[in-house]
Amino acid sequence: MKGVPGFAHTIRFRLTVLYSGLLFVLAALVLGSIYFAVSKSTEQRPYTTQYAKAFRDGSYVGKQEVVLVKEVENAVNVQTLQTLRDYSLATLAALFVASLGIGWVLSGRVLRPVRAITRTAAEIQATDLTRRIRLTGPKDELRDLADTLDTMLDRLQHAFRTQRQLVDDASHELRSPLAIIRANVDAVLTSPESTDAERAHAAAIVDRATTRMTRLVEDLLATARRAAPALADTDVDVGPVAREACEEFGTLGAEREITLRRSLPEGLVVIGDHDALRRAVGNLLSNAVRLAPSRSEVVVAAGDADGWIWVAVEDAGPGLTEDDQGRVFDRFWRGDVSRRDRHTGLGLAIVRQIVESHGGHVRLFSRLGEGSTFVLWLPAAGTLPGPLPGINPLALLARP
Repeated sequence: MKGVPGFAHTIRFRLTVLYSGLLFVLAALVLGSIYFAVSKSTEQRPYTTQYAKAFRDGSYVGKQEVVLVKEVENAVNVQTLQTLRDYSLATLAALFVASLGIGWVLSGRVLRPVRAITRTAAEIQATDLTRRIRLTGPKDELRDLADTLDTMLDRLQHAFRTQRQLVDDASHELRSPLAIIRANVDAVLTSPESTDAERAHAAAIVDRATTRMTRLVEDLLATARRAAPALADTDVDVGPVAREACEEFGTLGAEREITLRRSLPEGLVVIGDHDALRRAVGNLLSNAVRLAPSRSEVVVAAGDADGWIWVAVEDAGPGLTEDDQGRVFDRFWRGDVSRRDRHTGLGLAIVRQIVESHGGHVRLFSRLGEGSTFVLWLPAAGTLPGPLPGINPLALLARP
């Protein structure tokens, strides 16, 4: 509103007026009740002057004013009520002024945490989320609000840091295939002096680089989709899901003379997203087929235990050390830069993200030089799962 001072729009001013108004009304009611009670309990009327005949030494000397006791009492009552009214009005005026000052100070103290929250929030930027409110004082509602905001800022900082790391890693991974494509296009495919054999070889290299970029982009899209809250989870039978994933990698396994042995019964139902779970199993199979030696066997099995549904993928690949097992699910993790089989890309990170978004866990059982077994544990639909088993379920599976 025009003409209204800026402080009149603040919460502090409104609280001051509210507290002062309530205190003034309460005091007025109390003093008014006292005045009303006193006025009703005392007799008060306009007092009159009376005269009486006066005699001195037996002789009449005229009329003289006389004072009656009841008239004196009436005059005292009237004066007392006037004094009480005057002092009550003065007290109300002084109380109103004092309540404004006290209300202004107290509302300022009450709103001090809000000002601290506002000041810190104004200083926080999207590029610097390290600031925290860290409100001190009693554990009241404002302290709970500040702690909640600090927790939210912790999550935002972690999300921004993870996103920045993902972009950096993805940019680094895309740079290599792009450089390969550009080098082959500039040196061979566009050169009129190159032979057909050189062009065919360059085209094969470009095709592999393009495939690698396509796989990386698909993994990035899968990560973004699973992080979004728009997925509609339904009942999913993990047996058919795992079989579909096996069919996708059957041809690739046959090219490397790798046998896919399946043990995938039906009726293992979880609540989740069919496509996401198929991708999780497919990423495990992709690593297994890529790392397993030729003429070896990859085992894909599923089962249930203690309210959990498990899907396991076992390969006879190079295996992992105990130190590497804790980092193999990190994005673009490299255990040994000199060996391509130690490059995980986004595949296993997506597996962990998908499984954890379904309320499950991923476990790895591996020894260096003896292969690896990845186990996806998912809560069975309609049951309350017990403690997560710590054993490799394939160790209990009957082998042919």
